[in-house]
Amino acid sequence: MALLRIGSRGSQLALWQANHVRALLEQRGHKIEIEIIKTTGDKITEVALSQVGTKGMFTKEIEEALAEQRIDLAVHSLKDLPTEISSGFEIAAIPVREDARDVFCSRKYASIKDLPNGARVGTSSLRRQAQLKTLRPDLGIHPLRGNVDSRLRKLEAGDYAAVILAAAGLNRLGKRECVRQVLSPKLMCPAAGQGALAVEIRKDDSAVRQHVAFLDDKAARTTTACERALLNRMGGGCQVPIGALAEVIDGKLLLEAIVARPDGTKLLRESGQGDDPVQLGEMVGEALLRRGGDSILQEVYGRTAMTPQQP
Repeated sequence: MALLRIGSRGSQLALWQANHVRALLEQRGHKIEIEIIKTTGDKITEVALSQVGTKGMFTKEIEEALAEQRIDLAVHSLKDLPTEISSGFEIAAIPVREDARDVFCSRKYASIKDLPNGARVGTSSLRRQAQLKTLRPDLGIHPLRGNVDSRLRKLEAGDYAAVILAAAGLNRLGKRECVRQVLSPKLMCPAAGQGALAVEIRKDDSAVRQHVAFLDDKAARTTTACERALLNRMGGGCQVPIGALAEVIDGKLLLEAIVARPDGTKLLRESGQGDDPVQLGEMVGEALLRRGGDSILQEVYGRTAMTPQQP
């Protein structure tokens, strides 16, 4: 069978993801090598992601290695991939999705409502910040960058009363002991694509496409296509105050999405159902823009929300 080289970021979680795909490919008889690639987002650690403004900050250098044929496939967190993939690449597989929800982590407090007035909460996500501020305007939201381990260490050290993290990363790393509350989408609508992995290849590489095709999960492909269509329609990337979660329930595709001011003073929520994931995503995105989402995004970025871009 083939020798396949996987490109990955070097964090503990990224390597878990790469090794997960590696194990599945090795079961098919392939020999696998993993190349660790440092991305722009890994190098800029002292600034909130929403302020960096770099398109594909966690994927650009990995795609460069793919284009130069130093690697054969890349394993990303899907939410890090811009909604418009560069023309030379494609998402060949989206494996079975982990829990897409966010979780509330704390040493002392059982839930968001139990936090004392003015409590210090860590997150560098505008989406999480906006929804926290909607729920609890009194909370102090403070930047929190770094990998899962470093974020948990800061929580343990008492730097924060609580932090908000993705359930998927904690589940994959077996680090759920700090989780006090799993946040429903009504409380904290997740990021588009959260909990999903993307296996990216060169578009002209039919051999690798065939090798990884078995990894693709229909439900994960459908739900994330819907969420990413909404994000693309609204002109947002992974660091915008937009949340989206699509689910297949009783054979129906349902989408719930929000857009909010970072200070939480305005939050718009929209939902819909349909059969075509891209059409549904675009329809719900359009509805949010019409109701005032465009002005919210213009406030955040000082640009027209209709122009699809990713920070």
